[in-house]
Amino acid sequence: MEEKKVIRMVWAGLAVCLALNAFAEEPIITNVVARQRWPWSRLVNIDYVLECADTQRVDVAVAGYSGTTSVILPVGSLSGDLYNVAPGARRIVWDPGKTSYTNELYTRFSVELTSAPVPLYMIVDLTKDVSATNQVTYLYPGDSSLVTTGRWTNVWFGVTNDVYRTDKLVLRRVSAGSYMMGANAGTKPVTLTQACYAGVFEVTGTQWYRIMGTGSSSSVAPVGSVSYNLIRGATNDVPAINWYATGSEVCPTSFIGRLRAKTGMNDFDLPTEAQWQYLCRAGTQSYYSDGVSTSASDTNILNEIGWWKENSSSQIKTVGLLAPNAWGLYDMHGNAWETCLDWSASLNNVAATNPPGPVSGTARVACGGASSLPASSVSCGSRGSCAPAAADGSIGFRIVRTLP
Repeated sequence: MEEKKVIRMVWAGLAVCLALNAFAEEPIITNVVARQRWPWSRLVNIDYVLECADTQRVDVAVAGYSGTTSVILPVGSLSGDLYNVAPGARRIVWDPGKTSYTNELYTRFSVELTSAPVPLYMIVDLTKDVSATNQVTYLYPGDSSLVTTGRWTNVWFGVTNDVYRTDKLVLRRVSAGSYMMGANAGTKPVTLTQACYAGVFEVTGTQWYRIMGTGSSSSVAPVGSVSYNLIRGATNDVPAINWYATGSEVCPTSFIGRLRAKTGMNDFDLPTEAQWQYLCRAGTQSYYSDGVSTSASDTNILNEIGWWKENSSSQIKTVGLLAPNAWGLYDMHGNAWETCLDWSASLNNVAATNPPGPVSGTARVACGGASSLPASSVSCGSRGSCAPAAADGSIGFRIVRTLP
C-alpha cells in the first residue's frame, strides 16, 4: 500500500509539473476591452488580463478592426503593457491622434490581442515607410540563424551581410539589469529598469543616406562628421531640443526625427552613457567586454573585438568585421567614438537608477574610443566629449529603442 501511495504521489507530482510547463508555454489573454476615454480624450484604453507562469514574460501584439475590416495601428500610436509583460491585469493605450483615422472609426472599433515570445532581433527595412508590409520583422529564440557558442548565446553572426549594413537597421533585444559603471571593472553601481533594442552596428553612411538623403549611398563604415544637433536637435531650435530637460523630444528634421516618422516608433534615440556602457560590457566587468581581460596590455583580446591604432592603421573600418560582444553588438571598442545623450561631466561613484547625466553642459559624451587611439583609450569605460554643433569624422553613433 505504501509503495502504491508513493507511486501515485510521484505521478501526481509529475502531472502538476507537466501542467505547469504546458501553462508556461501557452500564455492566455482574456477579458479584452477597448474603450475610448470619451468625452475628455480621444485615447483608447485597451484593458486585458494575461495568464501565464509568474516567471514568464511575453510581448503582446495588437490587431485593430473597424467592423470586420483590418486597420493598421502604427507601433508609435501604442503604449503601455506591450513588451516583456508579466501576468496580471494590464493596459495598452492607443492614440488615434497619431494616425489619420476619423472619429467614425470609434463606432465599430475592436481589437484582437495575441501573445508572442520575446523576440531577440528587430529588423527595420529602411527602404519602406511606416505601416508597409514587413517594414519591421523579428527573429525569435530557436531560429536557425542564431548561434550559441563560447561566450555568445543566440547571436546572429549572419547579420554581417551588407544588406543589414545598408538597407536595413538591425537591433538586438537587451533586458534590464544592473552593473558597475566606470573605468576598468567599474566603480558606480547602476541599475537600468527598462529593456531596450540596441543597434548591432554603428549607423553606417548608407543608413544615414537612406534616412537623410545626404552623404554616401554605398558606405558600410560608421557615418562621421555628423553633429549631435543633426542627429537629434539643438538647444537653440524652436522648440528647444535638450536632453534631458526636454526628454525624448527631437527635431523633426533630425536623423532620429525622420527615423521615428519613417517607422512610426517614437522611442528611437541615442543611448544614455549608462545604457551605452551596459551594452558594451554585455554582462561582463572586464577591461574589455570579453569577460577575461584585466588591462590595456591584453591587446591579443582587443585585436579580436575592437579597432585601435595598431590593428587599424588609424583608419575607420567597415562595421561588423571583428567579433561581437556576448550580446551580438559589434564595434563597441574603437572604430568610431559613439555619441550619447548625456551632457559631459565627471563621473561620481554614487549608486543610480536610470541616470540621465547632468542637466546642462557644453559638450555631449562620446564613448568607446576610436581607431586612431591606443588600447588604453578603447576600453569599456573609455569616454570623451564633443560640442553639440561639432562634426568630427571620428565620432559616429548607435541607435537604441528603449521600451516602456
